Amino acid sequence: MKPRPALRKEISIPGKAYASDQEIRWCPGCGDYSILKQVQAVLAEEDIPREQIAFISGIGCSSRFPYYLNTYGMHSIHGRATAIASGLRALRPDLSIWVVTGDGDGLSIGGNHLIHLLRRNFNLNVLLFNNEIYGLTKGQYSPTSPLGTVNKTAVWGTIDPPFNPLSLALGANATFIARGLDIDPALLKNILKRANQHIGTSLVEIYQNCNVFNDGAFSVFTNKDTKLDSTIILEQDKPLIFGKEGEKGIVLDGFTPKVVALAEVSKNDLWIHDEGDNIKATLLSRFFDNPENNGFPRPMGVLYAINRPSYENLLHDQKERAIKELGQGDLYSLFKGKNFWEAK
Repeated sequence: MKPRPALRKEISIPGKAYASDQEIRWCPGCGDYSILKQVQAVLAEEDIPREQIAFISGIGCSSRFPYYLNTYGMHSIHGRATAIASGLRALRPDLSIWVVTGDGDGLSIGGNHLIHLLRRNFNLNVLLFNNEIYGLTKGQYSPTSPLGTVNKTAVWGTIDPPFNPLSLALGANATFIARGLDIDPALLKNILKRANQHIGTSLVEIYQNCNVFNDGAFSVFTNKDTKLDSTIILEQDKPLIFGKEGEKGIVLDGFTPKVVALAEVSKNDLWIHDEGDNIKATLLSRFFDNPENNGFPRPMGVLYAINRPSYENLLHDQKERAIKELGQGDLYSLFKGKNFWEAK
């Protein structure tokens, strides 16, 4: 008699409990798959109950996100996810709220809402998928498309200077800004975890490859032959060092950053990363031009993180103070009352 085969051991996959039963409808090879996986993994590691999570999205490829998570969610309207999420946060301070948007949805029609969300500092997370193109509507240029980009709506090349999302966020007094890559899961997961633990609005710009309409837009930052010379991973209290052999660093000459060879400069003289320094974060956010032209690497990781009271906490404190001083209001009595004003 043959021995009975051993029962297959059930393997627990981090984040599996947060995956919905919906068919994922992104193009094969899209960077969104990687981002979704890391978000699910973070939710699992942070052990957030599914009924206490809400994902709010606008319009675009990235905005399919709520369908693929077994949580609460809303696929809202173009550019307005931040406004809807703000209202939800004001009423439900117990929820973990995530806004999923793209460079078109979040920086074009939704740009004004994003700015005011950042300055108000609602306690929620904004994931800005940046592929430097309009993907869902088939390849028009977006607010982050590089100058001179040739596509369907710019056959002679774009003449619009692109937005720098992280500089924009700093200008709006954001309290947490970071940048990650869709194909660097370890770094991205660490950033997402930090963002979720931050009290206030966290903005995470994610370079996401659109392999159909803008393939290779970030290849200089991802190809193994160029990425170590063109990117720098930021770590708190660590010197800014990069290069294939870790042979280059960055120093500050007054307020002017300069790339130096470590063979000629001591590590003690290098720029030390400080997430709480607004001036340094502003300089880092401006390492924006093609590194092949200016030699500066593109910073990845957390550029800036400070503590400031969240909007909803201030709002509820104000409400409690008003109730204490004026008493609890009765909206129904106000509607049914006989007091009225005459406009002349």
